[in-house]
Amino acid sequence: MKKYFGITLLTFLSVSLFAQKTEYKAAVVAFYNLENLYDTVDNPIKNDEEFLPTGVRNYNSKIYFDKLGKLATVISQIGTDISPDGPAILGVAEVENDTVLKDLIKEPLIAKRDYKIVHYDSKDIRGVDVAMLYNPKYFEVEASDKLFVQLPGGSKDAYFTRDVLWVKGKLGGETIHIYVNHWPSRSGGEQRSRPARAAAAMVCKHHMDSIAKADGPQKVIIMGDLNDDPTSPSVAKVLNAKGKKDDVAPGGLFNPWVDLYKKGIGTLAYQDAWGLFDQILVTYPWLNKHQDGFFFYQQHIFNKEFMLENKGRYKGYGMRTWDGNTYRGGYSDHLPTYIVLLRKITEAKKAF
Repeated sequence: MKKYFGITLLTFLSVSLFAQKTEYKAAVVAFYNLENLYDTVDNPIKNDEEFLPTGVRNYNSKIYFDKLGKLATVISQIGTDISPDGPAILGVAEVENDTVLKDLIKEPLIAKRDYKIVHYDSKDIRGVDVAMLYNPKYFEVEASDKLFVQLPGGSKDAYFTRDVLWVKGKLGGETIHIYVNHWPSRSGGEQRSRPARAAAAMVCKHHMDSIAKADGPQKVIIMGDLNDDPTSPSVAKVLNAKGKKDDVAPGGLFNPWVDLYKKGIGTLAYQDAWGLFDQILVTYPWLNKHQDGFFFYQQHIFNKEFMLENKGRYKGYGMRTWDGNTYRGGYSDHLPTYIVLLRKITEAKKAF
């Protein structure tokens, strides 16, 4: 595989096979849990007390803007070996409000991309939401909504969790649907909280199925911090996401992270083991490589040495923002994930 960069809307990739040559446009779609991206202003409807100058973390503007700079450093590099503009679409989690997102996209390292924001406030107990950033050169929003997740009784101490964000739009002129998720955590125990994540998964599935029933098979991307691994029941059973393309039937989902997870590769470390909570799933219509539209090509975990803890008992883990209540100055405890989508643009004639 050789990569060539052009000046058109999307990056050119070229593949040579003997005398035949096919050129592609590429788009990068990513997800990143930003780990507690709060501003320093008290919000009476958010649970943000610990992230205030008067809180236990002694949070202040210096820390806040340092955090923004660190996140922008990572975002500025995701997928740039494929597309110089990085992600055309970036789902994010653990953001307090649209203020922090507006500050983030103004960071010098990514400001020229002119990212736009899709965000809704939720009633999450921690006061954090999901959101989507998109580059208007590549993606146009047509509709969006927040989808409420009803937590089953007894599954969590809290009554509310993060809403699911649904966005419909055009990627290079092609209609796609995106769901950005941050499913309920495992606090209180994995078994006890399992029904809560199953409920969040079912919200995605029901909404996705309702669109397919009305409009036919759709190109759908489900992304997020699922707080479950690719083989967990919420993903493998509720969503029925398959780890092998050949096992995906029309109406089904492909999970490109299963094999990586089984090899011990992940996006966050806990008790010296890697979990792969940060996933991006795609529906059946993305899998045909011979179509005129975009198709799924590759999946990646963005894992650079500067993002990892370099000392102490957590050496090799994602470098966290906080060590307890002390500012560590890291990036996030989660590593970003991204997928590469390709679309064929020309096929040169045989040389002879």
